[in-house]
Amino acid sequence: MKNIQGIQLIMESNEELLPDFFMDFPYICSCVEFDKYIDPVVPWHWHHAVELFYIKSGRVEYTTPNGKWIFPAGTGGFVNSNVLHSSRVSSTKDGTVQLLHLFDSELLSGGISNRIEERYIRPLTDRSGLEMICLSPEDPGQAALLQKIQAGFELEEGSWGYEITLRQLLTEVWLGLLELACAETEDIHKNKDTAEKMKAMMSYIQDHYTEMIAVDCLAREAHISKKVCFRLFQENLHMSPLEYMREYRLRKACMELIETEKSITEIASDCGFGSSSYFGKLFREHFNCSPVRYRGKWHDCNRNRHE
Repeated sequence: MKNIQGIQLIMESNEELLPDFFMDFPYICSCVEFDKYIDPVVPWHWHHAVELFYIKSGRVEYTTPNGKWIFPAGTGGFVNSNVLHSSRVSSTKDGTVQLLHLFDSELLSGGISNRIEERYIRPLTDRSGLEMICLSPEDPGQAALLQKIQAGFELEEGSWGYEITLRQLLTEVWLGLLELACAETEDIHKNKDTAEKMKAMMSYIQDHYTEMIAVDCLAREAHISKKVCFRLFQENLHMSPLEYMREYRLRKACMELIETEKSITEIASDCGFGSSSYFGKLFREHFNCSPVRYRGKWHDCNRNRHE
């Protein structure tokens, strides 16, 4: 199981980069330690792999274009393939740890265009509007699925029969999720290309965050009007385009503060803030401390971990 303290995004697409994700067994088991993140937030991203998770401790808030969900310790859920989502720590009282299964659905079907794919996989991955399935231990059926999800984390990687046993557990969970999805009566009607438009605009921001970016440029990138651009950001990310740009630049600035010895003025310029005074003002509003203080606190924390 890999211990995760941050995620990497593919610059061209905003897709999450999944290290050690090999096509002969497309699966990753991860332990997300939010307390060791630079900022206890997983920014907006997506991945072709489906995501099964269990909250071991703390509380995690997930956000997708269709809503927000709070997952306390002992609960879990499913995030569908190619769904834009973000997550953050919902409570800072206790350490927050999340366990993740990330896998390509072909791991279960054995390949595309076969009976298993058509009958059991695509009805879930292709279901219109299905972004998230929440699992609670208070429901007996869902509690059984959560137990199987946890059992997958307890398997010893590399042991005899590991891959087959894991695939069997994930298949049993998948069938349970499919039954839950088929039982849903609410069908969310959304424009099928909305996610692609959002990905195009977010990728443009990633590629040009060091420059001045006008909302008109974002709208042109997605072939929509400026008004629709504002509406899509608000409906899907629950923030304005300018707020998303500001948050993205602040995240890049955090990495610069931690990983380089650049001056505050250089970082402000590199991350598209213009002046160091404006950068400092926004940084204090977001992190409740100055960039200099943030750099010092992080270096002190990192030093203590290695002592």
